[in-house]
Amino acid sequence: MNTSITKPNPAGDANLDARPVKDIIEPAKTVLGEVSVQTALDEMQARGIDSALVTNQRGELLGTVSSNEMNQKVGGLGHDPKTEPVEAQVEKNNVYCFEDQTVAEAEQIMCDAKVAEVPVVTREKLLVGTTNLEAIAQDNDGEDPRTTSCTRKDWRRL
Repeated sequence: MNTSITKPNPAGDANLDARPVKDIIEPAKTVLGEVSVQTALDEMQARGIDSALVTNQRGELLGTVSSNEMNQKVGGLGHDPKTEPVEAQVEKNNVYCFEDQTVAEAEQIMCDAKVAEVPVVTREKLLVGTTNLEAIAQDNDGEDPRTTSCTRKDWRRL
């Protein structure tokens, strides 16, 4: 006789690993690729963030930028941050997951890349938000985020 209790699931899936990532996304911190480095830095400082996802006007994910890297590269190379486009500073080799992938797949992507958060995009690469290991752990029966499968595999959480 099975006496285990299953956590109620708003998506109706009995298995949390089958839930789509879109059920646990959060708003993304973004800047537009068409703005200047100075505008992006000002926006990021006003929001109190050190890095941001970069999208185009259509909402397509282009990559990420870091305020430290932009300051070093643009200022260090003598470029004018008021005219230098932020798109030229975008790191394009970032991991991401699709909104229709499962929570378990998203967690594995983060574990493999050794990151604690990833952007979530549509199959057309339109940004819909982000997800992170903490959200996955909380979604998984309210576990402590330090006990996700990443840490069980001896990987230290970022």
